[in-house]
Amino acid sequence: MSDYIPRGDAEFQLWLQNFTAYANEHLADLGLETADIAPIINDLAAFANAMDTHIAARQAAQAARQTKNAARTQAESAARALVRQLQASPVVDNTEKTALGITVPGQNHHSGGIETRPIGSVDTSQRLRHEIRFVDEATPTRRAKPAGVMGCEIWVKVSVPGDPAPIGPDELSFVTLDTASPYIVEYDGADGGKTAHYMLRWVKTNGQKGPWSETVSATIGG
Repeated sequence: MSDYIPRGDAEFQLWLQNFTAYANEHLADLGLETADIAPIINDLAAFANAMDTHIAARQAAQAARQTKNAARTQAESAARALVRQLQASPVVDNTEKTALGITVPGQNHHSGGIETRPIGSVDTSQRLRHEIRFVDEATPTRRAKPAGVMGCEIWVKVSVPGDPAPIGPDELSFVTLDTASPYIVEYDGADGGKTAHYMLRWVKTNGQKGPWSETVSATIGG
C-alpha cells in the first residue's frame, strides 16, 4: 500500500504545508488544540529552511562543476595547440616527445605496453550515484590489476535521453584515476534521468596508458 506522505522533498514540503494549514484552521473540528499542531508547524519551518540551504548548496556545486569543466576545456585546448606546434617542429626529437608524454610517430602511444583493457560495470541502485567497478579482461573473476598498473582512468560523457552514445574517447571528460575498485560518482539533481557513458583504461606507474575499454552506459537515477 502506498504511503500518504510523498517521497520527494518538494512534494513533501507542499503536503506538510497543506496539512498544517488545514489542521490549524480546523482545530476544534478535528478535536485538536494549538499545542498539538505547534510542534509540526515549527518542524515545517525548520524543514523549509533546510530545503533552501540544500538547494543553494546544490546550485553552487553545479556552478563549480561547470566552472571546473570549462577550465579543463580551456587548458586542454591550449595544450593540444602547443602539442601540434611541437609535433611539427624539426627541433623536437622522439626522446623529448616521450618525456613530454605526447604521441611519438611510429609508436603505439595508447597501448604503452599494456595489452589488456578494463571491463567496467555500473551499480545504479542509489539515487544520483553511480558505483563504478572494474576488473581486467584477462582475469575477469579477480579484482587484481595487471602487473605494473597504477590505476584505472575513468572518463565520462553525460547525455540527455535520445542522444547517441559517444563514438570515441575524444567526446568524454576525465573523471579520475582510481587506484582501487570501486569508484563512486555523485551527480546533481539536474542530471537525474540522463545517461552516463563511461570509458576506462589502465595506467602504468610510469604513466603509460593502455587501450580503451568498451563503452559502459548507465542511467542516472533521479
